[in-house]
Amino acid sequence: MILIALISGIGLGVVFFGGLWFTVKKTLGSSYAALWILGSSLARTVVVLTGFYFVAQGNWQRLLLAVAGFIVARFIIMRFTSRLDQKQILLTTTSQP
Repeated sequence: MILIALISGIGLGVVFFGGLWFTVKKTLGSSYAALWILGSSLARTVVVLTGFYFVAQGNWQRLLLAVAGFIVARFIIMRFTSRLDQKQILLTTTSQP
């Protein structure tokens, strides 16, 4: 059960921070930026809080492990998205005349 709580926390973190990254990318060229940010924030928060509730099942140790996994996912997503952004920057700078 300990491993499940940790993995669930990582999954929730990937959903939250991956969704945040996707939202930021989407809002850069959108005329409905405020709607994207508000909707995404609400959806991500509801999903994560519901996930923590079901993972913890009233046990603070499981909740703590899920939160630890959530924080680990933050660093994973930061590293992954920064590499994606660097590749995109390289592609756009090399394709310009």
